[in-house]
Amino acid sequence: MSQKKRILLIEDEEEIAALIKLQAEVSGYKLHVEVDGLNGFKTAQREKPDLIILDIYLPGQNGFDVVRKIKKSSELRNIPVIILSSKKEELDIVLGLELGADDYITKPFSIKIFFAKIKAILRKTKEIEKPSKNMKFGDFVLEIDKFLLRNGDKQIPITLSEFGILKRLIINRGKVLTRNQLLDDVNNDDVFIVDRNIDVHIASLRKKLGLELNLIETVRGVGYRFKESNF
Repeated sequence: MSQKKRILLIEDEEEIAALIKLQAEVSGYKLHVEVDGLNGFKTAQREKPDLIILDIYLPGQNGFDVVRKIKKSSELRNIPVIILSSKKEELDIVLGLELGADDYITKPFSIKIFFAKIKAILRKTKEIEKPSKNMKFGDFVLEIDKFLLRNGDKQIPITLSEFGILKRLIINRGKVLTRNQLLDDVNNDDVFIVDRNIDVHIASLRKKLGLELNLIETVRGVGYRFKESNF
């Protein structure tokens, strides 16, 4: 029997916490609740859960600061984080994603859709942990060790910057990445982007992958995401 995935919820609204806890039990997850940012971060350090959900308006320490601390911690940075907040402004959503949150969900929300997203994020995390030299999507293969992109037997010319961007988008498929996230992720990986105009690289990648496929989607005002349905 597989071990239940452990979720840490940092939320001070009792009704929302109770709703999420009930659905977590029904969905087969083990959920622990903290009601303030400071204790929430300490619990994350101690328990190292499989997923962290947190609000922005928290006593003790706000959610943005907690996410920032999680992503700076070598022990916690790979734990997926979902921000659940009543703050719906575009700047807040972009900030949350740039700090490293895997998703930003605004209140009110559908509990069933919320848990569908949780399931998808945990599934992606498990897949990313598996070592792989190649990334396949549709008829394409990105060969990681050789820095090559192929469509069937045909090799497609691709720059190192384009390779790095495409790799990060594929690893985070279905997740929106801001332009700054792409720059930081790629530069911290094995490729350095010389031309920092992400939009130019994205336009070039779209042409090489086929404009009609629309594999790389634009999320207006936020950034880009790679279509999850292509896997």
